[in-house]
Amino acid sequence: MVLAMNRSSNSALANATEEADDSSDISALIGRLTAEVNEIACEKTRSIQHITNQMKMLALNALIESSRAGAQGAGFAVVAQEVRNVGQQVETIARDLESQLTARTGSLMASIEKMTERSRGERMVDLSLNAIELIDRNLYERTCDVRWWATDSAVVDCAATPSDATVAHVSERLAVILGAYTVYLDLWLCDMQGNVIASGRGDRFNVTGQNIAGTAWFRDARTLRSGDDYTAGDVERQPLLNNAQVATYCASVREGGKANGRAIGVLAIHFDWEAQARAIVEGVRVDDDKTRVLLVDSNLRVIASSDGQGLLTERIALALNGRRSGFYHDRSGGLVAFHATPGYETYKGLGWYGVIMRGA
Repeated sequence: MVLAMNRSSNSALANATEEADDSSDISALIGRLTAEVNEIACEKTRSIQHITNQMKMLALNALIESSRAGAQGAGFAVVAQEVRNVGQQVETIARDLESQLTARTGSLMASIEKMTERSRGERMVDLSLNAIELIDRNLYERTCDVRWWATDSAVVDCAATPSDATVAHVSERLAVILGAYTVYLDLWLCDMQGNVIASGRGDRFNVTGQNIAGTAWFRDARTLRSGDDYTAGDVERQPLLNNAQVATYCASVREGGKANGRAIGVLAIHFDWEAQARAIVEGVRVDDDKTRVLLVDSNLRVIASSDGQGLLTERIALALNGRRSGFYHDRSGGLVAFHATPGYETYKGLGWYGVIMRGA
């Protein structure tokens, strides 16, 4: 399931990028052709001006010679003057042509530049949406997992009667789940007082017997109304898991494994956030090394970054202006695009954003 999701994620990102690249290539081609037309027009009008200058010089020489010839050269002088006038008219037309062509091609190139910039911005918005959609779909799976596993008979039995035998059995069961679902760091079964009764990786993390009642996700989990509900914690570093970055999802364990049964415990599953989120942001193909692909939470805190910088410490000054998506230029001239989480199925999202920042 996880492998299929990763393949689907990479395919979706690749398709979005290829479509955007096609649009960008067409705009660049039009811009390049317009610049070439402008250059050719200027070159040819300069050639015309050079020829008319030669005509005017020849006409001037003819006038001089005709004046020397006196009355016999009078007729030739009229022709020379007309040639001079024609040359002047051609020069005027050439200058007007150059001026008008330059103005129009300049306006066209400016319009193409705006179109290209808009195309680039819309492309970045689409890629931002792809990134946040992929993480939403991934986290939707987590909400399904925790509610399902909270009804496992071994989990329910241990929460109801935490003996050595039931703890050993549920620990084995949780370890089996972890072996199949590699996106998790650990799974914890807790009693209603916040004591960790059992975990799936006791040989790696010494968490059994620890009290986590003070965590926000456990406090929220205690208030869940039924087994159909869940809580999702903010991305954080978990000291009991070697300070790893995790996204914790919880569901209440209920008597008899029934959704409306009395709450007898809490199952907490710790999603290996850093590795999974990094795969998504690094999978977005962008133009250059100056471009950052980010996921930020509802407080605009960086929770994933393609350059690995600012994780859980940096806050982005995102100019949302009441919008769920869009792009704009920041004060330094860089292009910033964003898209809010759309959610997926029953997972409404946590107010996160996909963000792409392209340096000036």
